[in-house]
Amino acid sequence: MPDVAVFLWPRIPRRDHGGIANVFAVAPDWTIESLSPQQNQTKVTKNILHCLEQGTQMGWLIDPDEQSVFVYRPHQATTVYDEPAMRLPVPEFAKDLHLTIEEMFGWLLE
Repeated sequence: MPDVAVFLWPRIPRRDHGGIANVFAVAPDWTIESLSPQQNQTKVTKNILHCLEQGTQMGWLIDPDEQSVFVYRPHQATTVYDEPAMRLPVPEFAKDLHLTIEEMFGWLLE
């Protein structure tokens, strides 16, 4: 399970009575992982790649120590964002979200 899993509203699994399911057996539309010191980067990357193979539109791997974000997209090269003013790409459905590296890592200082 990723640290953050974003689902478009119509794709959220539901129970028979309409409530949100406890278990999501589908890949998220956007998966976000934040690497912690005890985590294996290879394992986390494999999780992101698996999600992309299952239909996820975008994956982020956030490395707080390096203040960088690796961005994964289906059938595209991985890109790295590590300059403070760099604006992070987001999936098309979140296009109104404008976030720079500096803003995102600034949140971690608060």
